[in-house]
Amino acid sequence: MSAPKTYVLAIDQGTTSTRAMVFDRDGTVIASDQIEHEQIFPRAGWVEHDALEIWDNTRRVIGGALGKANLNSGHIEAVGITNQRETTVVWDKADGRPIHHAVVWQDTRTQGLVDELARDGGLDRFKEVSGLPLATYFAGPKIAWILDHVEGARERAEAGELLAGTMDTWVLWNLTGGGENAGVHVTDVTNASRTMLMDLKTLSWDEATCEAIGVPMQLLPEIRSSSEVYGECKPGVLNGTPIAGILGDQQSATFGQACLTPGSAKNTYGTGNFMLLNTGSEIVTSDKGLLTTVCYQLGEEPAVYALEGSIAVTGSLIQWLRDNLGFIKGAPEVEQLAGSVEDNGGVYFVPAFSGLFAPHWRPDARGAILGLTRFANKGHIARAALESTAYQTKDVLDAMQEDAERAGGRLTELKVDGGMVANDTLMQFQADVLGVDVVRPKIAETTALGAAYAAGLAVGYWGSTDEIVDNWAEDQRWSPSMDEDEVARLHRNWTKAISKTLDWVDEDVV
Repeated sequence: MSAPKTYVLAIDQGTTSTRAMVFDRDGTVIASDQIEHEQIFPRAGWVEHDALEIWDNTRRVIGGALGKANLNSGHIEAVGITNQRETTVVWDKADGRPIHHAVVWQDTRTQGLVDELARDGGLDRFKEVSGLPLATYFAGPKIAWILDHVEGARERAEAGELLAGTMDTWVLWNLTGGGENAGVHVTDVTNASRTMLMDLKTLSWDEATCEAIGVPMQLLPEIRSSSEVYGECKPGVLNGTPIAGILGDQQSATFGQACLTPGSAKNTYGTGNFMLLNTGSEIVTSDKGLLTTVCYQLGEEPAVYALEGSIAVTGSLIQWLRDNLGFIKGAPEVEQLAGSVEDNGGVYFVPAFSGLFAPHWRPDARGAILGLTRFANKGHIARAALESTAYQTKDVLDAMQEDAERAGGRLTELKVDGGMVANDTLMQFQADVLGVDVVRPKIAETTALGAAYAAGLAVGYWGSTDEIVDNWAEDQRWSPSMDEDEVARLHRNWTKAISKTLDWVDEDVV
């Protein structure tokens, strides 16, 4: 009797949902299951998740995906994890219960701490070590905030009673048994590079930075590569299956898109947008508002680095129109409404709900709809919402083009993935305003696929990264077709709209 065909399972713990996906050697999705979790907004600018709800959903989607394909642990060679980055949880080492809701990457509550830290060295105080500017986006200050606002937490952390980590660490610790079975407390280099606490050169926690931000080092997970066996699942439906890959979601999408050579880049259209440019083994710093981050590290091989442009609000703007305003019943309606008008009617929507991320880094900005007249209707607002994603991406790409010349040459095309790339109207407009081709792959689930690849490489399911490159195939390409003068006019007005959202937050406005 021949051995059963085997697969790799990826857990994609995202901002709005958790998915489990089963992939075969061709990178094809065999089965998947997905569950959304609650978005908790205690006050303006604060965003939280219930980490226990997420862990429960993780178990359920693993079982759901296996059940749909009629598979069991004997069919799964390895498990990979990818996750919403920077979202931070602190939990009790003994019983595994979080001491506070997870603080989400979009959350701005740490602005006071960021301002305080910036008084001694400015926003770039830790940039030479971590590659990151001081911002509410990153995980280190979030850990410090939890320790300072939960009674007794700092003392318990210093006594070794608490653990902290981003969502990859939380999922891994629980998958490997949690408190009862001495769960594995590990993160990978990509997630560690988003805390502001890791030295990019040594790939280890930086003691001086941890002390300055107020994070006891005994709280932090061990930093490991993105592709190696960290431990085994226990107990549960995957009992005994090795967990062998971890990548933050944007690095995972970059890996899944086969952006494995310096100068290659991708842009993911999800809750936010994230453009990464592979810079190889070179740590390239940006003076254009981009982040320096770890792209991936395979086992004992040297780390590969990237430049990143992070945009806070793109897909979540469509969700906001649906859930907060009741403007639409479902996301596809936005494309229909946008298609009902010839242009934006002079309307611009700047979704600075969490301030502006790259390349501006303006936490004082807030969202605004500008250019309204009696002529404007729902179609114009829907179109402005879609166009805001393309304009924000252009701002990042323009910054990246200048840095790209130092890291392999200017970009001639942009690989894209994520939920919004199904929107043909948006993708064509994106190509128009960027002035380069926009390319969508046949296998669109690149985030989960990247984690699967990392795990499969570690256990020999895939022999080398050459197979990743061979698996990638183009599905659709959009080329620029808009007059350059019109592009310049539209973007000039967008830049004007951005200027109107700045300096909104001060001591009297939160």
